[in-house]
Amino acid sequence: MPVFVNRILNLKKISLIGFDMDYTLVRYKTKEFEELTHRLALEKLVALKGYPEEILDLVFDFDRAIVGLVIDKRNGNLLKVSRYGKVKISYHGLELIPFREQARIYQDKAIDVKTDEFESLDTAFAISNGVLYAQLVQLKQEGLNLPDFARLATDIVDAIDLCHNDGSLKDEVSRNFPRYVIQDPLVPALLERYREEGKMLMIITNSDYLYSKALLDYAFNPHWTRFEKWEDVFQLVITQARKPAFFQKNQPFLKVMDESGLMSNHSGPVNQGIFQGGYFQKIQDDLDLAGSEILYIGDHIYGDVVSIKKECAWRTALVLGDLEEELKELERARPLQEEIDRLNEEKLKFEKELNQLDISRYEGKKVDRKEIFKLFEELDRYNISISEKLDELRTFFNPYWGEILRAGSEESRYADQVERYACIYMTKVSDLYDYSPKTYFRPDRRVMPHEQG
Repeated sequence: MPVFVNRILNLKKISLIGFDMDYTLVRYKTKEFEELTHRLALEKLVALKGYPEEILDLVFDFDRAIVGLVIDKRNGNLLKVSRYGKVKISYHGLELIPFREQARIYQDKAIDVKTDEFESLDTAFAISNGVLYAQLVQLKQEGLNLPDFARLATDIVDAIDLCHNDGSLKDEVSRNFPRYVIQDPLVPALLERYREEGKMLMIITNSDYLYSKALLDYAFNPHWTRFEKWEDVFQLVITQARKPAFFQKNQPFLKVMDESGLMSNHSGPVNQGIFQGGYFQKIQDDLDLAGSEILYIGDHIYGDVVSIKKECAWRTALVLGDLEEELKELERARPLQEEIDRLNEEKLKFEKELNQLDISRYEGKKVDRKEIFKLFEELDRYNISISEKLDELRTFFNPYWGEILRAGSEESRYADQVERYACIYMTKVSDLYDYSPKTYFRPDRRVMPHEQG
């Protein structure tokens, strides 16, 4: 897969490359991992939040959510929002909200997703979170005694966080790495190439040390050719970093002393070794690097990309694994999209003719009404044909939400974040294997509407 470029990034000038671990350096089998999260979260909701046991019968439906959706906690709706804040698709539970009802609720106004009324689904658990919310809202509408819509959203986040923090999720993954984790030999090969080129390598992960070690041992150690283990490859490893706080608050570092995970307080330089917690600025200072000499690659648009751009001057790259299958479908759908584009161009010619006739009428010139009716008939014919082909185009993508980075003809809110904050983006880290460590990434010149022919 190619690497996609939003702004200039010269790898030759990058001295330190940092990586998130989960879903970035190490990829998970998303359906299996999200289904596990869904099941464990349901169990937490019953055992700890007092939810009725009937919810344990819910079956995970992977297609019911995509990354980048927004929960409307007041109305109990799941939304797809454009880059301009307009609601383009909405579901209440598992039911599509008709356009007229959607327009009544949101009045075609730009919604502010930063308020407490909304929750953005842009974390590693976005899919399981969205699926759970839609399913529980549906059960509530069908009469099951469940909390209000806002409390549902909060309880689901709490349950998923607890699965992560109490070890139940990662214990299950650790017991069966082959079921949940993808081994990609190109990633160790890429890392060795970077080391050979003189790049320093770093991991910054929110996972704890013991899980990180077990995961990296499984994913990478069988595939090294120049090194024996991952500890020899990475100059710095930061566990339990608490991102985005790692980029926002001056927190102390703990030093990991040995493989048992024993730690001690640390007050000296942080320029080599394995640590827990901390703050980005000390790493940058102790390595004597400018922010522009550091590239950080992660999968969480806020914790790994947006927070970096807002708090420090590091360069950023986003891993958008959800895009991998969609790119294949985009290629398959390309002939159909080109046909839709052709029809729209032809339709535009008739609209221009109609517009000119309308102007002539306002100027007092005589206009043949039969000609106007004929143009309207042609436009109707084109509209029907385009509508049919758009329906066909939708079958290539998620059956409920369509493309991740599009909301109708506009970019989605998630696409807007990717474009604004990620210097480059890709479907997986190993996509960089096809690019030299000295690659100069340059974006295509963007053409504004007034520059188009």
